[in-house]
Amino acid sequence: MLNLDFTDEQDMLREMVRGVCSQYSPLDEVRRLEDDPVGVATDLWGQMGELGIAGLMLPESVGGSGMGVMEGVVVHEELGRSLAPVPHLVSCVLGANTLLAAGDDAQRAELLPAMASATTIVTPAWLEPSGGYGSRGVQMPARPTDSGFVLNGTKMHVTFAAAADMLIVLARTGGDPDDIDLFVVPTNAPGLRLTQKMSISSDSQCRIDFHDVEVSAGSRIGPAGSGWATWEAVMSKAVILVGAQAIGGASRALELTVDYAKTREQFDKPLGAFQAISHYLADAKTRLDGARVLVHEAAWAADTGRPLSRLAPMAKLTAGNAYRDITAMAQQVFGGVGFTVDFDIQLYFRRAKQLQLSWWDTRECENRVAADIFA
Repeated sequence: MLNLDFTDEQDMLREMVRGVCSQYSPLDEVRRLEDDPVGVATDLWGQMGELGIAGLMLPESVGGSGMGVMEGVVVHEELGRSLAPVPHLVSCVLGANTLLAAGDDAQRAELLPAMASATTIVTPAWLEPSGGYGSRGVQMPARPTDSGFVLNGTKMHVTFAAAADMLIVLARTGGDPDDIDLFVVPTNAPGLRLTQKMSISSDSQCRIDFHDVEVSAGSRIGPAGSGWATWEAVMSKAVILVGAQAIGGASRALELTVDYAKTREQFDKPLGAFQAISHYLADAKTRLDGARVLVHEAAWAADTGRPLSRLAPMAKLTAGNAYRDITAMAQQVFGGVGFTVDFDIQLYFRRAKQLQLSWWDTRECENRVAADIFA
């Protein structure tokens, strides 16, 4: 039976993550790291490793805690609430789950314990210029050689690439749409060139150009041609946590807006006393709670082995759209000052749009839900 109540242990986890984020990555630190080439709150990231938060969802055999997606939702709601600039999603979720799903013993032994302790960062290099989120968007070839493969091409929007030790690269190895393999590539490999790219959220993103980058046959993750299936399975769980980040950010943005509406006065009464403003806030709270339930249901489904083909994109779609719309409404309540750098609400507004566009955007989520409906 569906039960979305959090346990006492999960509530304690939330308190711990919120406290650590507040202490080691307050919004002043978030502002300091905007447009920083590396972009990692190193003190917070180190604490997440020491406290076991980084390895929370990894098996105990590699130094993790063996927790499920619901515990991951608790963590990522708090990361979204604090706007914490840490690579937990890319390294400890996307990177680690890819290795757990398809990596061999040597790859797991080399990387997973260090990823669980936050001493090694692995990030995926997936999207390409003019390419979409589907398998056809991966066009960078992996040309076979006597000793392995050679990679040539460009990857875009590689998050925390400048801080990463390793990349998980999606590359094409055949003509069919799903003929894609995954490769572990060191970020210091000869022929790699990283270029910082600015984003609306001022986070750390890079364009990566591959010029005759040689990788060994042992760097391939999983059997030949299995890369896309692995990536799809990993993404289905990861986007639930992206939705959790959106829920956390939207929740905090709404709190800031309600506080402002209580204290900011016009015509000798607070903004919240005007019916139009209060209705905006009521609608926002309703959307937020609905999105939260959907994200939690998707996490429950993931932990109980239920299908995610519809629930995961629905959760990301609903939460991402709610985050963007709630922060856009918040900007209107704040008025012109809300767009200035002195006010925190603009930090959430910009990141809401970035999150809506990232890790399956609105159209991709809609396409996936529609495909499942008509299947």
